[in-house]
Amino acid sequence: MSTPSFQIATIKGDGIGIDVTEATQAVINAAQEKVQGFSLDYKLISAGADYYKETGQDIEDGGEEAAGLADAIFLGAIGLPSIRYSDGTEISPHLRLRDRFQLYAGVRPIKAYPNAPQRLADPRASEIDMVILRESTEGLFYSAAVHNRCPVETNDEVQDIVRITRKTTEKLHDFAFRLAQKRKNRGKMGQVTCVDKANVFKSMAFFRQIFDEKKSSYSDIKSTYNYVDAQALDFIRRPWEFDVLVMENMFGDILSDLAGGLVGGMGMASCGEIGDKHGLFQPAHGSAPDIMGQDKANPLAAILSGSLMLDYLADKSGVLSLENAAKVIDHAVYQGFKDKAIRPMEFGGDMGTKAVTQEIIKRIQQK
Repeated sequence: MSTPSFQIATIKGDGIGIDVTEATQAVINAAQEKVQGFSLDYKLISAGADYYKETGQDIEDGGEEAAGLADAIFLGAIGLPSIRYSDGTEISPHLRLRDRFQLYAGVRPIKAYPNAPQRLADPRASEIDMVILRESTEGLFYSAAVHNRCPVETNDEVQDIVRITRKTTEKLHDFAFRLAQKRKNRGKMGQVTCVDKANVFKSMAFFRQIFDEKKSSYSDIKSTYNYVDAQALDFIRRPWEFDVLVMENMFGDILSDLAGGLVGGMGMASCGEIGDKHGLFQPAHGSAPDIMGQDKANPLAAILSGSLMLDYLADKSGVLSLENAAKVIDHAVYQGFKDKAIRPMEFGGDMGTKAVTQEIIKRIQQK
């Protein structure tokens, strides 16, 4: 029997996106060699701010179509503050990819690691292990500049709209409950919290209504509610009490950064954006051009995003070795922190991009 192969559309992008993408590929290759049973074929696609500066295009001709033909998309980071579209916004072809492939489920894991920075003094903060599920195609981002959907845009007034549709929201809530079931089977809490502002906005009341309609189909999963402002407070007061939290696009954008700060910062912020047929995986941090190529970037957000990608491909294909490779990577990162062997410069440590990457590879090879 031939070894199953999967094509990964790879956009290194800008700044440290190049550094962390190469680190992630090295770690995934080590896990693949350890586990066996699959292979990955990386197809490089040029895109980003530097590419726009050189060519006047934010992604190469045929790049979006090529990404759609791949089994998954991996993105390093896109955008440079000094390079912008004519309307003043930053270069962002990845927002079009979200919209084109309807990547509605933005998965943002938030997990505390031993000996990594924890911003809360309460010892229970070491138990933080949750997932923010951010709807990624609608909400307030529906009228993001890249989509050119402003209903009013004059020199006196600009309006953006919030869009919530039944079709997408039903799929999002189903995804949330299935994710909670999967986590429960792995020993997690098994709970979904609907985060909204249903007391003020009709769109948010509609979002909660659909949540209520869906929860009856998942009797094994506990469901709770929180207004978004109260949720921000509860991330400071009791973040260890949450499991899966489902929310609108802008709410998820803000709260995932807040929650990420509780467990070390954006250098640990992995992300998967998943639709019915496509999945895009990227670190949630920016391109940090000030440290590009200096061996200072923390590659862990990208590496953990690579692990999410392997887990996604396993679910999609049924190839168990992909899931096992993801577990090997996750274990290497966790044990590396536990043993104080991973010390990123981002956290005041003495290890740059290459050293962190090599430590994870060494642990994978020795496992």
